[in-house]
Amino acid sequence: MSLMISVSGVRGIVGQTLTPAVALEFAQAYGALLEGGRVVLGRDTRPSGAMFESAAAAGLLAAGCDVTQLGVVTTPTVGHAIRQGGYAGGVVITASHNPAPWNGLKFLDELGVAPDPARARRIADLRHDLAPRTDRFGTLAHDPDAGLRHVEAVLAACEVDRAKLRGLRVVLDSVNGAGCRHTPRLLEALGCRVTHLNAEPSGRFAHPPEPLRENLGDLGAAVRANGAAIGLAQDPDADRLALVDELGQYVGEEYTLALAVLWVLSRRPGPVAANLSTSRMIDDIAARHGVRVWRTPVGEAHVARCMLANGCVIGGEGNGGVIDPRVGYVRDSFSAISLVLQLLADRGRPLSQIVGELPRYASVKQKLEVPADRIAGAISAVAQAFADRRPNTADGVRVDFDEGWVHLRASNTEPIVRVIAEAGSDAQAHTLVDRVRAVAGL
Repeated sequence: MSLMISVSGVRGIVGQTLTPAVALEFAQAYGALLEGGRVVLGRDTRPSGAMFESAAAAGLLAAGCDVTQLGVVTTPTVGHAIRQGGYAGGVVITASHNPAPWNGLKFLDELGVAPDPARARRIADLRHDLAPRTDRFGTLAHDPDAGLRHVEAVLAACEVDRAKLRGLRVVLDSVNGAGCRHTPRLLEALGCRVTHLNAEPSGRFAHPPEPLRENLGDLGAAVRANGAAIGLAQDPDADRLALVDELGQYVGEEYTLALAVLWVLSRRPGPVAANLSTSRMIDDIAARHGVRVWRTPVGEAHVARCMLANGCVIGGEGNGGVIDPRVGYVRDSFSAISLVLQLLADRGRPLSQIVGELPRYASVKQKLEVPADRIAGAISAVAQAFADRRPNTADGVRVDFDEGWVHLRASNTEPIVRVIAEAGSDAQAHTLVDRVRAVAGL
């Protein structure tokens, strides 16, 4: 299995495709691209994280960067620290939602945004052609309080009287990841009563780390057992959030952004950005407020840059990733938690009722193992077969039909192809997937 290199950074299997030497090379390449400067470095809780953090620090120092280590923090915490501290960029040691054998490096620029595709390619190109600088070596410092400042920024953006949240029962599942350390502080500061599952920052995931329905049965049971109003599930680097309602039922990743958009537009109407794989719920909510939805390729870098270019008040992706520009331009479970809880407090009704009032679509998400040399041909075949539908080929191919849409694309983070469909019913969504897969030869 090859090393995964994309706008989402670098990911590989520890000890196989990703080694300390590889991490050092990529970090040094990014430091050289930044021409030295001040850089922040953080990591999630994976057991290999300290090893790769040390390797990345060495690479950055060799490039002449002054490195500030944040320790175990969430990816959005690193993004916030960059903007707040005026850093040239940052590196996060994380493989996000990938399984335990994986780790990786994620790069953020001076805006706290993942590099654009051209810059990402430049990092990869530079890694083989570098030697340590001899004219200047970087310095190493530590900042243990970046997570607390991130929490304070989210609290400062709160727009409801926190008294409305006082005593609200919440169950949090941090999957023993980076969210363990500071998410409870955020919830307690909002006034919530917290039951915390998988709360040890050990990186030993208590269940598969992606916050999907099949992985969150214990969270639903805990919500019911504790009489909680909501269940919150983070991924290992806490940039994504999935929800469980007061009945213990999985609400899902798609609704996280939809609920955040619903709240923000009720207070501050303005443009919204979302990727091509995100639900039409966003378009329906935006239409109520007469605002535009900008669609981008998948990857928070694309969404964030679209938000910056178009003055979007909220944005994100249908994988549970919410970007609140008042806090930062990285998907942020802290911001997502705050926005959803503010909506609950303002409406004064159970989450299941609020969700039930949103436009309802059925979605199908499939992962397919496809040889790399077949992917381009499959995408081209779909685009040609449905040319009359004016397919969007900005990222793979998305085809919009009368009854729904299908998006076929290669993953940025795993060696797979993703097929995502949405329609008015489950049967329609599956029919659309089958139709597109037949044309693609998948």
